[in-house]
Amino acid sequence: MLGTMMHRPLRIADILTFAAECHPDGEIVSVRTEGDVHRTTYRETALRVAQLAHALQGLGVAPGDRVATLAWNGYRHFELYYAISGIGAVCHTINPRLSAEQMTYIVGHAGDTLLFVDTTFVPILEKLRGELPEALRIVVMTDRAHMPGTTLDGALCYEELLEGQDEAFDWPEFDENTAAALCYTSGTTGEPKGALYSHRSMVLHSLIVPISMPTVFVPGRRILPVVPLFHVNAWGLPYTAPLTGASMVFPGAKLDGASVFDLMDREKVYSAWGVPTVWLGLLGEIEKRGRLPEGFGHIVVGGSAAPRPMIEKFEARGVDVCHAWGMTEMSPIGTTGQQSPAMAEWPKDRLIDWKSRQGRRVFSVDFKIVDEDGRPVPHDGKTVGELYVRGNTVIGGYFENASATAAAMDADGWFGTGDVAHITPDGILTITDRAKDLIKSGGEWISSLDLENVVMAHPKVANCAVIAVPHEKWDERPLLVVAPVGEGPTKAEVDELLLKHFARWQLPDDLVLVEELPLTATGKVSKLTLRRQFAQYQLPEQRAAV
Repeated sequence: MLGTMMHRPLRIADILTFAAECHPDGEIVSVRTEGDVHRTTYRETALRVAQLAHALQGLGVAPGDRVATLAWNGYRHFELYYAISGIGAVCHTINPRLSAEQMTYIVGHAGDTLLFVDTTFVPILEKLRGELPEALRIVVMTDRAHMPGTTLDGALCYEELLEGQDEAFDWPEFDENTAAALCYTSGTTGEPKGALYSHRSMVLHSLIVPISMPTVFVPGRRILPVVPLFHVNAWGLPYTAPLTGASMVFPGAKLDGASVFDLMDREKVYSAWGVPTVWLGLLGEIEKRGRLPEGFGHIVVGGSAAPRPMIEKFEARGVDVCHAWGMTEMSPIGTTGQQSPAMAEWPKDRLIDWKSRQGRRVFSVDFKIVDEDGRPVPHDGKTVGELYVRGNTVIGGYFENASATAAAMDADGWFGTGDVAHITPDGILTITDRAKDLIKSGGEWISSLDLENVVMAHPKVANCAVIAVPHEKWDERPLLVVAPVGEGPTKAEVDELLLKHFARWQLPDDLVLVEELPLTATGKVSKLTLRRQFAQYQLPEQRAAV
């Protein structure tokens, strides 16, 4: 027997309509590429989004068409999120840090018909124009006064598209499973793969996440998405913030520690979201100035594991650290480590231990871990296996990529994350490593992540990575690569620290100092690049033998 309730399709446009009516004074503050700071509200934004929707239809954009963006975090990019999906088209966000080969591949694979670009990235398109589809039209996201001189023939001006357009729009109804957004993985292995989100999945994600962080998503609270709008929808913040009435502060292109500190301080940002590399820079600026930005009390760390020393330093200054985990293929949030009121009474070490894990799964995302034969293993907080996920916000396959889909999904429809983990009976996830980053030495596994977390506590280490290098006897051995503070640590100093936590055979065989670690397009340390760089590296005993 079915219920007798109405069924209305879940639509992304309804989020902004709701925000404009119920949270009209919620703010969007943007550092613009033009060099100034722009301020607007959800009420004002809804009017401009209606104008943009009319403009898109005037350019011939039809339901199902892919419309690309190549832009920083800012109000115009936010407007595109709602106008494109609102008319039934697909907002395809492109990561500007991808290689030229990857960028041209995903534009062609997505079949983009229109591309909106920030002025900063116009030179990228000028270099790639001959490799992009001839019919692809370009819109520069600025006004006429700031339009750059460009070799992009026929480039349109964003603000001119909106001029004279109606500020009301009757948003069409369509199936809630209609595609709304497209985001490609950074392609660290093979070609980038597309995750095609639906209106249903994104609205559900927007409802699920605030449940896990009730103290953050409060009307008037100010949130800084350092995580970019071009990467997994800025972890859903363009939807969750307006839905809950929280204000957003967009940082634009300047993401160094000093610039982020100044912006947060000036705008009294409460919660900031981003990857560890950004927060290490901010932490350095906080220690340099001897204080926190005004109003700062909460941070979400994701993208890669948060080093324990970083968590300790933020917590010591009164900043509540929320460790989160997810993937492009999961919309992306799968867990949050939000502190509950009861945890305020915990001993400091116990609290930091808990926050160093990836947190508890969010509603509607299910987990299982399996052994090497694909058999489920218990969630006892000890047994380790590969993590598989399923849920309303998890992809059921990659966009137009049957082979990648077949490789990622198991026979029961679960998605294989490639992460190695264990899970407690109460749903707390701990990622022990990426499957490809585990080091197998003499038949025994060594976690690069565990080693890195300890090494990061050394005062002479700014950042580090542990990778496997070939070894004739042991198959693989760990190599520690360090971006130092000052002259950096010696191998003996690092060994002394590690021996408090690991057996000697688990320690890296050598230490290499580098000026900086290579980063992926999403700001993580690129171990793929490091493995290539040190593919022929000889460990001390191998050099001695030669």
